Amino acid sequence: MTEPTRSVKISLNHISERSKLLLLSLMVGVLSGCAASLLVWGIHALGQLLNQGFHGEYAWQNLILPGIGMLISLLLVRFVVRDNIGHGVTKVLLAVSRNESKIKPHNTWSSMLTSCITIGFGGSVGAEAPIVYTGAAIGSNLGRAFGLSYRNITLLLGCGAAGAVAGIFKAPLAGVLFTLEILLFNVSMKSLLPLLFSTISATVVAYAFRGQLPVFACTLTPFSMGNIPFYIVLGVVGGLGSLYFMRTTLFLEDKIGKIRSPYLRWVLCALALGLLIFLFPPLYGEGYDSLGALLNVQELDLEGRSVLSFLLDWKWGVPLCFALIFFLKVLAMTATNAGGGVGGTFGPTLFAGAILGFVIARCINLLGFSVPEQNFVLVGMAALMAGVMQAPMTAIFLIAEISGGYELLIPLILTATVAFGTVRVFEKYSIYTKRIAQSGDLLTHDNDQAVLTLMRLDDLIRDKYPKVQVDATLREVASVVADSDAAVLAVIDRKGRFQGMIDLATARKPLLDPSKYDSWHVYNIMESVPEYISTGEKMESVMDKFDRTGAWRLPVLDADRRYLGFVSRSRLLTAYRAEMKEISSED
Repeated sequence: MTEPTRSVKISLNHISERSKLLLLSLMVGVLSGCAASLLVWGIHALGQLLNQGFHGEYAWQNLILPGIGMLISLLLVRFVVRDNIGHGVTKVLLAVSRNESKIKPHNTWSSMLTSCITIGFGGSVGAEAPIVYTGAAIGSNLGRAFGLSYRNITLLLGCGAAGAVAGIFKAPLAGVLFTLEILLFNVSMKSLLPLLFSTISATVVAYAFRGQLPVFACTLTPFSMGNIPFYIVLGVVGGLGSLYFMRTTLFLEDKIGKIRSPYLRWVLCALALGLLIFLFPPLYGEGYDSLGALLNVQELDLEGRSVLSFLLDWKWGVPLCFALIFFLKVLAMTATNAGGGVGGTFGPTLFAGAILGFVIARCINLLGFSVPEQNFVLVGMAALMAGVMQAPMTAIFLIAEISGGYELLIPLILTATVAFGTVRVFEKYSIYTKRIAQSGDLLTHDNDQAVLTLMRLDDLIRDKYPKVQVDATLREVASVVADSDAAVLAVIDRKGRFQGMIDLATARKPLLDPSKYDSWHVYNIMESVPEYISTGEKMESVMDKFDRTGAWRLPVLDADRRYLGFVSRSRLLTAYRAEMKEISSED
């Protein structure tokens, strides 16, 4: 059983909803910033505690520690949380589109705890998606507690996610852009102020706890116009690399997910992950230590840490080794999540992009050209992020903020744009939205499609229309009509299965002729329907059926063709207009 959703309202009737929203956005930012700082500290402290007693050659503990962390997270999720908390960003998107922006209260701590354990023990995933889920849960639950409207609860959810990104990266602008590009489909100019309140307050909290230096402080080489062709190459390769990253991740998740036993999945994934990290130590945890070394032009020393360190003795062995790390990062990340760990793809995307940028730069330099490798490491992060998440603006400004690398704004924009354009040739959706789009639950910036996604079929079904048996006489029909003002009757068989309908306007003549009452039956006057609607059908499909058939009303049937009620065109359009007004409101 999952934790029930509690609805607690705190009354502040003397304050307008707009003022409450601004105050709560500030509160959400502070809480999200605290949560982000706590998670970063917890991961670092746990990692240090676990590894301080190991000083032997080749870090043999890497074979077992990640698997232990995955197992602890698996047990916590199964027996304490009792809910699926993986894929945090995707879960937030689903909460907005299918659950009225409601997120369960346990998500304010459960994702943080389990991801801290997973990553602290060496799981090869990121902390960003869990903290986004945590921040969104804080915003959602505070908004509901203070009785805000659906629109403002959704905005407060976005404030929590934006504050979480700003808090973990010390990047307020990136937090806002992340919410605008990835999470919220329709944000007005008035909505920007709460988002900015949240990200600024979260960043200030992060500064207070973790200092004001950028997350990836580094010394960069000034941008050179002569390197533009190489940045374009990096953009194209980054786009193709993004396609590999996305499709391989989704493919492996599907394959591993077919293993029904969670403990068998854990065993297989723990073994695979332990071996990968043992052979390639940079795959341990988030991998940000390795990124720091590459950004500061420091060679990664694998001597005594990996049995494959001999590869680095050959000049072409360096890019080969790091290319393998790039390709294997997806396997390590998927094994961590599929085996019971909790973490996101945000961090691995940055790591893989940095590795790809280094590989491209090192190959260019080995071919006789000269490019600054640390610049390409940084820009590579933006390239892969723009492709995998399909959020180029977030990628550009996040990388600039976390490194202080605004002098690389031109190559960041160029490379991110090329990577985004390249991946869009092959893939319309991001790694977060691919599966949601396949199920028809994805909200987009298209208001018409967003309205259809938010509408609920169950809210439109009317069962006021009387039912008559298919073999009933007209006398029985006449008695039913006398007690009802409905315009149509549903015709069913003895098992409740829908057979057709009687339109009283067209059946008026026989119903007014008493001589036919005992000789005629329902099947003599019933009509077939041009289409029927299935339970759970998407509103886009429902609207298409009304447009295609020109029908005024259509029946809704379950999987066994049992009649549930009718949906009328007038009720559908009324609901559509109300939903459109709600999402388009500026207040």
